[in-house]
Formats: sequence, structure tokens, C-alpha cells
Amino acid sequence: MWIFGRKGPSGFSASSTAEEVTQGIDGSGLTAIITGASSGIGTETTRVLALRGIHVIMAVRNMDSGRKVKEAIIKEFPYAKIDVMELDLSSMSSVRKFASEYNSSALPLNILINNAGVMAPPFMESEDKIELQFATNHLGHFLLTNLLLDNMKKTTRESHKEGRIVIVASEGHRVVYGEGIRFNKINDRSSYYSLLAYGQSKLANILHAKELARRLKEGGVDITANSLHPGAIATNLLRHHSFIEGVASWIGKYVLKNIPQGAATTCYVALHPQVKGVSGEYFVDSNIGKPSSLASDAELAKKLWEFSLSSTESK
Repeated sequence: MWIFGRKGPSGFSASSTAEEVTQGIDGSGLTAIITGASSGIGTETTRVLALRGIHVIMAVRNMDSGRKVKEAIIKEFPYAKIDVMELDLSSMSSVRKFASEYNSSALPLNILINNAGVMAPPFMESEDKIELQFATNHLGHFLLTNLLLDNMKKTTRESHKEGRIVIVASEGHRVVYGEGIRFNKINDRSSYYSLLAYGQSKLANILHAKELARRLKEGGVDITANSLHPGAIATNLLRHHSFIEGVASWIGKYVLKNIPQGAATTCYVALHPQVKGVSGEYFVDSNIGKPSSLASDAELAKKLWEFSLSSTESK
């Protein structure tokens, strides 16, 4: 049970659950993609959005796990509309394949939730020779968003409904290398520190949302882009740190959020009428929060955008 947090201006708090923040909201006719939907808060986000009538596409690396989650949700809610598609965000070719297949399916896209992530593994490179956390948490989502954006714009025009892009970041964005984003040392094994590299990728998530929001607004597009911190949750993201995972399991019922609470801010930003027209913000506990000064740096956001474009164009 989460024991901290008072209700904010939204009327919700750290203890609010995903079902509570979407209570009474009808998502019928909407279509959403959720990355990393086969475990943790991704699964709960899928369940709650399906509960609210949304057609959910689970974009997952492990198809077997994805199908099992789908079956479990449909058993609970027989009317749920859920599809499972394969996506490995650490592979730019997999991202391109997923986007191509989705855009060819004639399915609309109202909501994109960039949820998948990896946390603080030992130094590893993706198949594209990019440090794994930066590749998975940021670059894969950056490319995916760009490739699906025309679909979202078309859906917005035809449905006359606001599109929403939701990027799951973390308060971990405050714990980073001195320069924030080490553009020239992303793949530097010798100076790699797993938790700082994780913070770097989460900082990139917030900067991505901020610059994307600016560009969408500048283009007069009715799509918002926001980032969020889901809260401190004991999920399998901690699997590379057995000691931390053990402590989290021990004290978790007292100071950590459970999965339904952890998915709340994602569902709030994706669905709630209070967030209509709000873009470029960072949410915490289903309320607008304040990120670090680095995460608020518009010039750093622009530099990251150009770096991300050049890093994904050739992959």
C-alpha cells in the first residue's frame, strides 16, 4: 500500500490507480499502441485501456508472453479488443518492420504509449552497435514515433479527435552524467555507469516529448506529446540488480507503488479530459510535475532531436 502523497490539482495522488483515474471515461472508437505491454505497468495499461473500450495493439518483444496477457485480459473482459504485434525497440530494423506493417494495416492510431524500457544492465550494445539503454529507451521510441506520426495525423484529421503521444520517463532522469546527454560517448564502454546511462536515456525521453510537442504545435497539429514518471515500482526492470530487487520486495508494500498505481499516470495522460490540449509537460502522480533543469533545456532538446535523426536514418 502506497503511504505517501496527497491529492494534487487533478484530484488524484500517488495512491490513485489506473482504473480510478479513468473512471467514467469511454474510449470506444479509439486505437492505441502500447510498447512493452506484456509485463508490469505495460500490461496494466493495456488492461485498463481495453476496459475503457479502446482497441489496444500490444507491441511486444516476446510474442508468447504477449498472447498470454491478451488471453488473460479477454478472459476478464470478453469484449476487449486487443491485438499483439512483434516489436524489438533495440533493433531499428524491427521498429521499421513494425511501423510498416502497422501503417499498411489500415488501422487508425489515436494514442501512442512509449512504455517499454530496460533499466541499468551491464554494458551491452544493440544489434545496431548502440548502447542498449539509449537504443531501447530512446532511439527505438524516437524512430517508432516518427514512422507512425503520419498515421496519427491522418487519424486526427478524420476523427476530429486529439491524438496523444505518451512517453514513460522516470525521476531517474535527474541522476545523469554531468553533461546530461553524452553525444560523443554514448557507446563508451570504459566510462559507462549503468544507472547514469539509464538516467541519460530517461532524460532523453523527456527532451524528446518536449521537442516533439514544440514541433507539433508549430505545425498546427492536434496531437499532444507528454512524458511522465510512473512512480517507484518493484517490477522486472530491477532484474539486473538483485540486491535492490530484494530490498524493494521487502519494503515494497510500505513505500513503493503497486502495478495498478504505477500505471495510473500513463492512463491519466493518455485518456483524461483534464489533459486535453496540454503538451510538452512532465507528469508525476497524475499531476503536472517539474523536471530537472537539463530536462527543461530547449536547446538541448533540439540538439538531441538532430542527433537522434542522424542516429536512426542509417539504421
